[in-house]
Amino acid sequence: MQVHELRELTEEELRLRLQETRRELFNLRQQWYAGSLEDHNRLRAVRKDIARLLTILRERELGAALAQKGAAA
Repeated sequence: MQVHELRELTEEELRLRLQETRRELFNLRQQWYAGSLEDHNRLRAVRKDIARLLTILRERELGAALAQKGAAA
């Protein structure tokens, strides 16, 4: 998924997507341990997707904290 597409999502949608992606990573790891994983590159791609989602959520969290701090000053 592209970053610009993720930035357009709401925080709730991002958290839902993060949960789904983590579930997918779990399933891929189970397949890997069982020896039935066909696309090993998918593991890396899913981990990167999780990192992107967490980064965007953190950016929004920091942006909200700065806005709140600026409004209080």
